[in-house]
Amino acid sequence: MIRLDSISKRNGRQILFLEASAALQRGEKVGLVGPNGAGKSTLFRMITGEEQPDEGQVIVDRGTTIGLFGQDVGEMAGRSAVAEVMEGAGAVSAVASELRALEAAMEDPERADELEAVVERYGEVQARFEELGGYALEARAREILAGLSFSAEMMDGDVGVLSGGWKMRVALARILLMLPDVMLLDEPSNHLDIESLIWLEGFLAAHEGALLMTSHDREFMNRVVSKVIEIDGGELKSYSGDYEFYERQRAIDERQAQAQFERQQAMLAKEISFIERFKARASHAAQVQSRVKKLEKIERVEPPKRRQSVSFEFPNAPRSGDDVAILRGVAKRYGSRAIHDGLDFRIRRRERWCVLGVNGAGKSTLLKLVAGTAQPDAGSVTIGGSVRMGYFAQHAMELLAGDRTVLESLEDAFPRANQGSLRTLAGCFGFSGDEVEKKCRVLSGGEKARLVMARMLYDPPNFLVLDEPTNHLDMATKEMLVAALASYEGAMLFVSHDRRFLAALSNRVLELVADGAREYGGGYTEYVASTGQEAPGLHGAA
Repeated sequence: MIRLDSISKRNGRQILFLEASAALQRGEKVGLVGPNGAGKSTLFRMITGEEQPDEGQVIVDRGTTIGLFGQDVGEMAGRSAVAEVMEGAGAVSAVASELRALEAAMEDPERADELEAVVERYGEVQARFEELGGYALEARAREILAGLSFSAEMMDGDVGVLSGGWKMRVALARILLMLPDVMLLDEPSNHLDIESLIWLEGFLAAHEGALLMTSHDREFMNRVVSKVIEIDGGELKSYSGDYEFYERQRAIDERQAQAQFERQQAMLAKEISFIERFKARASHAAQVQSRVKKLEKIERVEPPKRRQSVSFEFPNAPRSGDDVAILRGVAKRYGSRAIHDGLDFRIRRRERWCVLGVNGAGKSTLLKLVAGTAQPDAGSVTIGGSVRMGYFAQHAMELLAGDRTVLESLEDAFPRANQGSLRTLAGCFGFSGDEVEKKCRVLSGGEKARLVMARMLYDPPNFLVLDEPTNHLDMATKEMLVAALASYEGAMLFVSHDRRFLAALSNRVLELVADGAREYGGGYTEYVASTGQEAPGLHGAA
């Protein structure tokens, strides 16, 4: 369906692609991987025709429909979420728009003299709408929005009042409703909760068209794709299998490439040693010349590209008392809506609680109550003796000083630390080389999240309260974070939609339900095994 034929592309001085080739076949589900800045989004834009390769060509089969979901959703306002989603459904959306305009005209007293013509036209347009499956379309749009955790009220409300994350879901729903021959999804998992993620996995698995997607969610990628294309030093390498297969195969390829390089280096060293030793002896002149010519003809094996693997050992947190936080009879309301009512909950030293619950169950509210950024309407929240808390939430990113650089921001937080250790810390969280000189005001949302996390964990508190800490983190940074927190001895209370993070770090589960909360003695893996569900409100563990 789509072929990339010897494409080359530069971005300023950086070479993104160099005579790279790959293909996407009908019905294939492909994961696109590569480090940040490798050219994944550029590749999507070349497939849609927004950009052209400098050399080579992108060939798309005639009549192939392509739907692109990116991180820039544009302006949305003035109509309902359902109408916004239906707007992207091709020809039927134009008919739906005319139908709505005619309905408004029929109700407009100033156009009463046109009523007969309007009614006649309405009948024609309505017939065309029905012929195109328009009435089923709205039902499908609502089904998709429900899968992405929209309530009926949100579906029918003005899309303009939604947050950026919810608008992203609307943009994603447009592509899913469109059902194009090829879906290009750039980080579709970024703004989804765990229920929506699992629903999307099922939707994409059932989709008969082709799929090319990027994602920093390893579990999501693993369950959806059956082929991986890696951007590696300007080349496109294909691996037939899921993400785990790709990781294993890439490791094998790297070991083989290293062994081949080392064998050739040993052989070359031996030949050069012989030439150097005997080049001055007339009796060996023929042999020396023969070996020189042989060396000139040998095709040199390139050393394997070194992938940056980041690791950082955080210092041990100071010990807290046995009781870290105690909630007694906690109630919290927003307007007429009760979020928590009589909640009792205790966190003890070294317990790592992950909080699960359907949308609106009060997960983030619970974390705010514990962190002290929200106060209960009734009951008490008591933080234990010797507890030093670190609270990560999306709003924490707004507190960074815009005129300070990444390095200065770390120096402000840790004035006694040496610059070498702070640069190492910055590198672990994705700020290598000159990137530490970037001003905080120009950082992306993901970069700000990484910087806030770095500041919090360099001198770790003994109680971490984390609200979606892995949002925007790439896989390498997530793996580093999981490895670092695995040996963390403090207490944790966290909300995450990343199942790898949940399974690796939790040893307790608090599930918020309609009548209060349920506690589970094991971690997320044990929760899935005992309940048969990966998230509240979903049945059947995959």
